[in-house]
Amino acid sequence: MITGIVTASREAVIRLKARGVNGQDIDFRAILDTGFTGFLTLPPALISSLGLTRIGDQSVILGDGSVQLVSVYSGIVEWDGQDRLAEIDAADTDPLIGMSLLYGFKMTMETVDGGSVLIERL
Repeated sequence: MITGIVTASREAVIRLKARGVNGQDIDFRAILDTGFTGFLTLPPALISSLGLTRIGDQSVILGDGSVQLVSVYSGIVEWDGQDRLAEIDAADTDPLIGMSLLYGFKMTMETVDGGSVLIERL
């Protein structure tokens, strides 16, 4: 089970850990984004500090309808207490968790300031 909180700015956030190539863990706050079909976005500086392997580029459609080419990396995130391989898009934004990482889980949240977010395996 993964827990988080709904912020005053109406974002559902959780804490995640990503594992770097040298075994170092970096803990960060990530926003749940059900409009994002990928796994995870991270800022390029965080990707660089983890030493992740670039696996290519892909075009993504942003919320405003524009198309952008992003670099994609392979990385390990701790998800529900287990290491999980994920495609990580480089993006100059707050870390975002997409539907591919949430797939196979049930998410419930109390959509009020300080409300709880709960993610459970189906």
